Amino acid sequence: MTTTANNPEIAATKFSAEEIESTYRKVMWRIMPLIFICYVVNYVDRVNIALAKIQFIVDLHFSEAVYGLGAGVFFVGFLLCEVPSNLMLGRIGARKTLLRIMALWGMVCALTMFVTTPLHFYVARLLLGASEAGFFPGVLLILTYWFPSARRARMTSICFMSNPVAVMIGTPLAGWIIHTFGGMNGWKGWQWMFLLEGLPAVALGIVVYNCLSDSPASAKWLSDRQKQILLEPLEREDKRKPIHGRQSLLKNLLDPRVLILGSVSFCQYVLANTLAYWTPTVIHNSGIVKITNVGILSAVPAAFAVVIMILVSRHSDKTLERRWHFAIAISCAALAITLLPIFSHNPAVSVALLAIASAGHYSSLSVFFTIPSAYLPKTGAAGGIAMVTTIGACGAALTPMLQGWARTATGSMSLGLHAASAMIFLGAVILLIGVPARVLTERAEMKVAN
Repeated sequence: MTTTANNPEIAATKFSAEEIESTYRKVMWRIMPLIFICYVVNYVDRVNIALAKIQFIVDLHFSEAVYGLGAGVFFVGFLLCEVPSNLMLGRIGARKTLLRIMALWGMVCALTMFVTTPLHFYVARLLLGASEAGFFPGVLLILTYWFPSARRARMTSICFMSNPVAVMIGTPLAGWIIHTFGGMNGWKGWQWMFLLEGLPAVALGIVVYNCLSDSPASAKWLSDRQKQILLEPLEREDKRKPIHGRQSLLKNLLDPRVLILGSVSFCQYVLANTLAYWTPTVIHNSGIVKITNVGILSAVPAAFAVVIMILVSRHSDKTLERRWHFAIAISCAALAITLLPIFSHNPAVSVALLAIASAGHYSSLSVFFTIPSAYLPKTGAAGGIAMVTTIGACGAALTPMLQGWARTATGSMSLGLHAASAMIFLGAVILLIGVPARVLTERAEMKVAN
């Protein structure tokens, strides 16, 4: 049985452990499946070019550098619109913001089927990034409205679990669409893929608008007592955070905490986009020719990553230790990326190394994004989290561009992969040095409760 001394959610309230757990289960099953599905569709629409690329760079006579630049330009849209979009969420609410974001990105994804030149490709990716801006930090911010810090890694891991699940579903599905629909109505297989994977986001945005509540206070499906259960621990967390004036964008940008976390996010995104946009290429180059088989094998690392991410995030929540969980996971990923060029012509080893890198990526990701909300003051949380992800988006933008350039210039992926692995490992070093364990408010909460 959970004791009062060991559970800060019970220590200062009149609610029983059973009542608290029942309320959080109700909230989780109400909002997390919907958020999970949104994430799956989001990630599929963002990275489906990784498999389509094998076909469309031939059809459109694009070089690897053109592909890399187009993949990276997506994040320029993020850089331009991420912070304003996330700040708007705080003003107009989650439902309206997510409806806008999802409807726009779905339409842009579908229209990508009509690109014929590099310029068309760049514009389509830029608009897709601008449309999606705010979705990722916005959902993270939504979680802070519903779950206290001690529960947030589990919820965050559910969100991030959608990324490997999206790969597990999306890459085989994309391969099947490209293979099955190619030539129908005079369209290429990759054109059908963009159309059929883009339109569901529009419909899902309407579902979100009608089913999601902006916060516990506005949720008609909760009783007053349940609302109190949810709001009390969040209010206690807010009181423990240092109080500053409202953070302007400039103050957030100059805040050393934001810069440190943003630098770590930069390195994390280098890992993310190395895997997201080049995994099918690595598998294809290892000797797997048929596109449906490339899609299926691209799902294997993601399946392995789901299991490891769940174990790591649960252990991180149990111990309330974030820094070393992140550092060890991302360092393992860096090592796997370093070894990939050595085994580039061995499909089995390549897939195994991609699996280790994917597990390190998703495990470190689910842990890392519990840190900003526990580290940053409440008044700067919305802009701070958005700024962290915006700095990270710089790494996301540069990675595919540099990988594409290196592949075109050298004819090999070795240079790009080795440079990426060095940056990935640097992220672990920056976090361990720049974020002392004593400054995380969730650890302070545990000590107070005990």
